[in-house]
Amino acid sequence: MIELTDVHKSFGTAEVLRGVSAEIRRGEVVCIIGPSGSGKSTILRCINGLESYDGGTITIDGVRVDRASRDITSIRTQIAMVFQRFNLFPHRTALENVIEGPIYVKGIKREEAVPRAIELLSRVGLSGKANAYPAELSGGQMQRVAIARALAMQPKAILFDEPTSSLDPELVGEVLAVMRQLAEDGMTMLVVTHEIRFAQEVADRVLFLDHGKILEEGAARAVLTRPQHARTQEFLRRVLTPI
Repeated sequence: MIELTDVHKSFGTAEVLRGVSAEIRRGEVVCIIGPSGSGKSTILRCINGLESYDGGTITIDGVRVDRASRDITSIRTQIAMVFQRFNLFPHRTALENVIEGPIYVKGIKREEAVPRAIELLSRVGLSGKANAYPAELSGGQMQRVAIARALAMQPKAILFDEPTSSLDPELVGEVLAVMRQLAEDGMTMLVVTHEIRFAQEVADRVLFLDHGKILEEGAARAVLTRPQHARTQEFLRRVLTPI
């Protein structure tokens, strides 16, 4: 479904992506791991057209992603994104946040969007929070609203950019539980994460990124328990060793 071929991206003189090539198949869960600053989030932003890229190609179902193209809005409706810091509208309720995209981007009538949004909030465990504003919700609840908002667009795939990194440790589990259910339901997911146990349990494949290049990729359990590249071994040793 999603194909990256020799993708390059620089910010000024800093080359962030240095020839990234990868494929994400329909119904697959792929986790991207690696140190901070390795280009993980930039990959997601290029796939979704939030950032332009300097070389190579990115295609979704054979259609090239081009941030300057008039088709980019259509692509963003097909490939939803869940951010680190939720990005909810603070002046809108949970329900209003979820129906925003379907009504104003996809042109769905409110009377159709509202029941669907209520169903999605229930699906992520927030059936009693439809009328709550973001300030009245915990971080975990806000992130689950963000997931419901992504699902409301009926996307082909969802990109998750470190969805638990801004949460208190005790709230991480409730968000990962929703993501596990999405994986079981067959949602195509590309997840940037530091949650190694989640990646091992849920991901079909893992990509290890370092300094803008994919150094290792393969079946999640193989990469995470028997990494072949020395840099992957070093990274996992550091993140899995208790402080």
